[in-house]
Amino acid sequence: MNDSLSAVTIRISGHDGDEIEAYAARPEGAERRGGVVVIHHMPGYDRGTKEIVRRFAELGYDAICPNLYFREAPGAAPDDAAATARAAGGVPDERLIGDVAGAAGWLRSLPTSNGRVGVIGYCSGGRQAVLAACTLDLDAAVDCYGAFVTGTPPEGFPLKVTNLVGQLPRLGAPLLGLFGVEDSFPGPEQVSELEQILTAHGKDFEFHTYQGAGHAFFATDRPSYNVAAANDGWERIAAFYAKHLGA
Repeated sequence: MNDSLSAVTIRISGHDGDEIEAYAARPEGAERRGGVVVIHHMPGYDRGTKEIVRRFAELGYDAICPNLYFREAPGAAPDDAAATARAAGGVPDERLIGDVAGAAGWLRSLPTSNGRVGVIGYCSGGRQAVLAACTLDLDAAVDCYGAFVTGTPPEGFPLKVTNLVGQLPRLGAPLLGLFGVEDSFPGPEQVSELEQILTAHGKDFEFHTYQGAGHAFFATDRPSYNVAAANDGWERIAAFYAKHLGA
């Protein structure tokens, strides 16, 4: 744990070389360490997400969150940017992969990098974290209640999104999954399907599902926040990244 850190809004090169906004936090000191790409939830690149980025810096990692909605709504408030992105069908998978690749490349370019980078995502970002780990060279991935890794979006769902069942055989990083029993997307049956697929393909994963917790149980500024589940989840994230990224 390092209480001394710096945090700053920067620009990085994302998909197709686009310059996008990102929020980065780093602990003080020159020691080599792992990096974490934080993928924000569907409500966007908001204060809660930036607090998560700083928390990873406190845990001893260089951390960065790309603003996935920057192209649609540069400078807009998070709620407005999220609404604009939803109206456009959400973030295309190919663009997400390029933006995460840019963020991971930025982390690995730092003089403090030990070369290892993990990814973590919440809500829609949970699915995107799994997608990134199926596509990019990453060392660890955390899926916090990501919808439609398996399963099918309901009719009328606002995002143009498909499940990742066909891509899961390419999962190239250890995966930690954190879910709530009371969640609907993903519901327990979708989590079970994901577990069965990963087991069948011999993947390295561990899942934890919390009784009494629903979707977005990590979100401290929302009614869904579940103290017990979030606290235990953070402990598991810290141990998982310490094992696979080094801190």
